[in-house]
Amino acid sequence: MSQTQQVLQAADALVQAFGRHDTDAYFAAFAPNASFVFHTLPQRLDSRAAYQAEWRNWEHDLGFRVVRCASSDQQVQWVGEAALFTHTVETVVAIDGVEQAMRERETIVFQRDADQRWLAVHEHLSPIPQV
Repeated sequence: MSQTQQVLQAADALVQAFGRHDTDAYFAAFAPNASFVFHTLPQRLDSRAAYQAEWRNWEHDLGFRVVRCASSDQQVQWVGEAALFTHTVETVVAIDGVEQAMRERETIVFQRDADQRWLAVHEHLSPIPQV
């Protein structure tokens, strides 16, 4: 299997875990020092632990739950040993039981860890402008 296929497989596992609200598998796809930039937050999150804390707040305060997530328009670009995965995500979340659909663009940077696993080290999520 090529490295590009390995990255696509890692990205698919991450998206699938997110889409079924499997927080253990989802957060295991990120390196501990990963950073996150979400258009829905005013600040950057500088670690997996910071994102996990924010996620727990969403669950507790907002009744947040991921209902489903689909990825399309996938692309992998290489910058040295890092893989830049970009795609379009269509996500349905529930906030206090009310479902909300979102369509966004996302970039996830993957690197191999010491165990040769492809882990996400950065995620950037942007809204897709309404045309």
